[in-house]
Amino acid sequence: MYQTKIAGLGKYVPENIVTNDDLSKLMDTNDEWITERTGIKERRHIKKGDGNTTATMGVKAAKIAIERSGISKDDIDLIVFATLSPDYYFPGCGVQVQEMLEIDTCPALDVRNQCSGFIYGLSVADQFIKTGMYKNVLLIGSENHSGGLDFTTRGRSVSVIFGDGAGAAVLTRSDHNGQGVLSTHLHSEGKHALELSLKGPSTEHWVPEIIAENPQGDDIPYYPYMNGQFVFKNAIQRFSEVINEGLQANGLEVSDIDMLIPHQANLRISQFVQQKFRLSDDKVYNNIQRYGNTTAASIPIALTEAWEEGKIKDEDIVVLAAFGSGFTWGSAIIKW
Repeated sequence: MYQTKIAGLGKYVPENIVTNDDLSKLMDTNDEWITERTGIKERRHIKKGDGNTTATMGVKAAKIAIERSGISKDDIDLIVFATLSPDYYFPGCGVQVQEMLEIDTCPALDVRNQCSGFIYGLSVADQFIKTGMYKNVLLIGSENHSGGLDFTTRGRSVSVIFGDGAGAAVLTRSDHNGQGVLSTHLHSEGKHALELSLKGPSTEHWVPEIIAENPQGDDIPYYPYMNGQFVFKNAIQRFSEVINEGLQANGLEVSDIDMLIPHQANLRISQFVQQKFRLSDDKVYNNIQRYGNTTAASIPIALTEAWEEGKIKDEDIVVLAAFGSGFTWGSAIIKW
């Protein structure tokens, strides 16, 4: 079987920076409250009319990843697009990307696993490459959260957390055994699905408009609900389990980890996991302070930044891990 190698990485975030102080003008909150609970200082939000959508941000990140990979866009055999905030209910963003990049009729697959979406997408791409079905796969994680959040005091526990952005990776076939994606590990537990959920619309007519039409409604199913403490407890448990599962599958020890990139859900979760595994600060990459939680985009954005900053080098063991709505969680072990 072939190995899957990451050949190129890219990211894109909107220019519009929204600080905690900015949010305090919209709801009853403050910088200290947000920082203490989440570690977030600012995030990026799409501004109406700036041309950014879930798909277009994905394309911007993808173009960078493709250029860095050294292959042509016409060499892409499959597009995998992970998001919880597609531009339309259907069709998915994958075909939009295919059209915007002017790639011929390659298949496009959409993955809806929220915070775990990039890990799930990586696992899918890895299987296609390992079995020889496809040689080059474009994997994108992109999110437009800001249009679907309740920016009143009622929604503050969720709305302060999320940001917009996109990350992308070009995955390619390699004959180099023992290098690249070593393994991926996926799980779900649907009985907790409603503990972090959005039951109820399109990004063109979303939460602000719906709330305006129903100003007295307290039970609006169109903005996200999160049982914060329950999610936190499950996240730290599953993060630890799935990281250990990946290490054991490859005969590795915690001391072999050169870089852990957790999904940027909450800085306190990342710090708890770091302390549990006794990893030094230089072996864990966090950027939630600047971008908030970008869900399916958070790992590829962080992975891109860590690589750009020279924190990931050849032969390094890189561990990716995520936990989110569903509940779903997963990990990937990569030898760079």
